[in-house]
Amino acid sequence: MKTALLMASIACSVWADSSVYVISQKAESSIGFYTPEGKKLAVVPVGKHPHEMVLSPDGRFLYTTDNGTMRVEEAGQGGNTVSIVDVAARRKVGEIPLGNFRRPHGIDIDRSTGRLVVTTELPDQLLLIDPSERKVIRTYGTKGKTSHMVTLGPGAKYAYVSNSNSRNVSAINLATGKVTLIATGERPEGSALAKDGRYLYVGNRNGETIAIIDTAAQKLTGTIPVGKGSVRMAVTPDGKRLVCALYHENKIEVADPVARKVVKRIDLPEHVVSLNLSRDGKLAFASAEEKDTVFVVSLEDGKIVRRIRTPPGSGPDPVMEIPVS
Repeated sequence: MKTALLMASIACSVWADSSVYVISQKAESSIGFYTPEGKKLAVVPVGKHPHEMVLSPDGRFLYTTDNGTMRVEEAGQGGNTVSIVDVAARRKVGEIPLGNFRRPHGIDIDRSTGRLVVTTELPDQLLLIDPSERKVIRTYGTKGKTSHMVTLGPGAKYAYVSNSNSRNVSAINLATGKVTLIATGERPEGSALAKDGRYLYVGNRNGETIAIIDTAAQKLTGTIPVGKGSVRMAVTPDGKRLVCALYHENKIEVADPVARKVVKRIDLPEHVVSLNLSRDGKLAFASAEEKDTVFVVSLEDGKIVRRIRTPPGSGPDPVMEIPVS
């Protein structure tokens, strides 16, 4: 009897600690669910060419921006929806219509209210969305060109929008709509907020720096020298490391944000854009879109520990690790 109870306890513990990898399969217009070992569990069709995604605060829903084009450089009107995926059921359960706001790209979520912020490239706008009502409740002009990625600041009072073709970030006060433009460098894209909220780190895809924005003063306060093309990034859960993918060098770099210097470089065999971290911050996920491969990298060892192969032509982009409930 004691043995049976012990085995049951262990099984429950393992189940509680297990997770799945959710991969935005941009070219295939789907969301894939995989085991950490790379076994495909489910594929959920969403809107055309989804780019970024975010999880609801309660973990029930996944929201994806249905951009409608593969790359920001491509012409065309693109899509105008945000898809809603039920995580447990692993199926699409609805869409949020964006009307005349097209080519949605960046997305973030206010963890206290569940409201979404979404950037659109046509026109250059930031949308505030109530996903429970499935509607846009406010819009903001960014005053930038090609509004791409977005990160909410401390307390979700400001949204920081990277404007790829105007070399700046729009700091948008969500209460007043006031926009402060902050020069960052050549082609700003991905960004990550420091754990204490004091700084926002912004990658410059056509430069060799990560810009550091003071979120209280709303101004550039310094840079971190990195390799060519910091494009997506994330801060480890302990706040001690900033991890970025290099668009032009097939590398992941790990920086000390306090010392403002790179402390580790990890070579990859393919060109990657996306960069996400596991829940414990020990693994980095970097997707090689053209090779239908996600590299799972140990940050401690600086080695690829697994290659997750997605279906041919699926074009994997961002990856999210979520717990199994």
